[in-house]
Amino acid sequence: MSTQVELTRPRRNLILAVCCTSVFLGNLNNTVLNVALPAMQRDLRSPLSGLQWTTDAYLIVLAALLMLAGSAGDRLGRRRVFQAGLALFTLGSLLCGLAPDLRWLIAFRIVQAVGASMLNPVAMSIITNTFSAPRERARAIGVWGAVMGVAMAVGPMVGGALVQGIGWRSIFWLNLPIGLAALVCAARFVPESRAPRPRRLDPVGQFLVIVLMGCLTYAIIEGPNTGWTAPRTLGCAVAALVALLALLRYESRRHEPLVDLRVFRSAGFSGASAMAVCSFFVLGGFLFLNTLYLQNVRNLSALVAGLFLLPMAVMNILTSPLSGRLTANRGPRLPLLLAGVATTAGGALLAAGDALTSDVWLFTAYVLIGIGVGLANTPVTNAAMAGMPQEQAGVAAAIVSTSRQFGQALGVAVLGAVLTTGLHSGTGFAQAVRPAYWIVTACGAAIILLTLATTRRPARPMGIAVPARQQPQAPGVPEPRA
Repeated sequence: MSTQVELTRPRRNLILAVCCTSVFLGNLNNTVLNVALPAMQRDLRSPLSGLQWTTDAYLIVLAALLMLAGSAGDRLGRRRVFQAGLALFTLGSLLCGLAPDLRWLIAFRIVQAVGASMLNPVAMSIITNTFSAPRERARAIGVWGAVMGVAMAVGPMVGGALVQGIGWRSIFWLNLPIGLAALVCAARFVPESRAPRPRRLDPVGQFLVIVLMGCLTYAIIEGPNTGWTAPRTLGCAVAALVALLALLRYESRRHEPLVDLRVFRSAGFSGASAMAVCSFFVLGGFLFLNTLYLQNVRNLSALVAGLFLLPMAVMNILTSPLSGRLTANRGPRLPLLLAGVATTAGGALLAAGDALTSDVWLFTAYVLIGIGVGLANTPVTNAAMAGMPQEQAGVAAAIVSTSRQFGQALGVAVLGAVLTTGLHSGTGFAQAVRPAYWIVTACGAAIILLTLATTRRPARPMGIAVPARQQPQAPGVPEPRA
């Protein structure tokens, strides 16, 4: 079922506003949470690993369910799934604000994540189904991307003001009026639509993805505390490896797999997916570490700590449209190289320079990291989609989105584990965190090398099209409008 009548421009804009509200909620939730972590740590008496789980429980579940949510929207109805996501996210926010201890907070963050997984891919399907003209669709997607940057910019300030004035629980209550308003508007203005040929559900593949991401993250986060050779740590690492091997074998034999492995035959797509992991690894880990550093080491208030992170967010906003223009005019190679150089320089300043003792160098590092993240996002998507057959574009986009979220979760897990290991050895925060920043530097260098290796020539279709009578509907990709 698709939208059969032509919608008026005001209604299309209202639909766009509702969809952008969902991406604003999701991104604001992440940036606001980072500023509140030290307050949570004090109030809930949480170890560092507990803070990691507060962030990563959300990100892992979100990453693992994105492709399933896109397929569910195509099959059950996009508005219906979108409304269910808004309701779950709002309910999860309410429960997080009432959580009596750390374990309940983590559990309620998972509820939030299940709801959030239904928002972004389904909202993008609603947008592309609503705006049929290519120019209007491009403008709508541009607005969608700009909202992500705005959420990142205002998140630290809003979070800092709420934590300092009311308390950390208020960052979750902030979602309630916005979520409820979006839920009402979605019911009133968003038309229902479905895909004519939705993909079949893949419960086995979905289970293996959850086991892989969950067990790997558990081993990384808990390794410094339980011991890297402890049975629990090794058991989780082995379970993650077994899940990966089983996923590769099972999905390669399935007609409509959750993860279509054929897209990785494209060097451009494989390189873009790896760069998405690297870029968001830096973003997630960097925000996690610097929030702790600013408030626990420099003893800044939550509000001032949020203001300190503003240069990074502002550069992200300024460079994102520049990256889009560079990608359109020159291809993804140049902006990706610039992103890698900026990320490498920012990480090196923090790892080897005086950024942790000098505000000037600290702000310089923040600016460089913001430039790196802002420049990378658009060309990564472009590099992933270049040369992809149309019937695999939706699957490829879903995998790249999953790579971003899982990269962010890995950044929090790995850099947090490195910091915990250093603190356990008796060194101070400044020395314990330097190896983590060297990993950030290495991620920047990896983006440069991957760009040079995979974007040298324009990508071409890889000859992996599915016969027309067997072509499944990609998750999250709407059918042409009638």
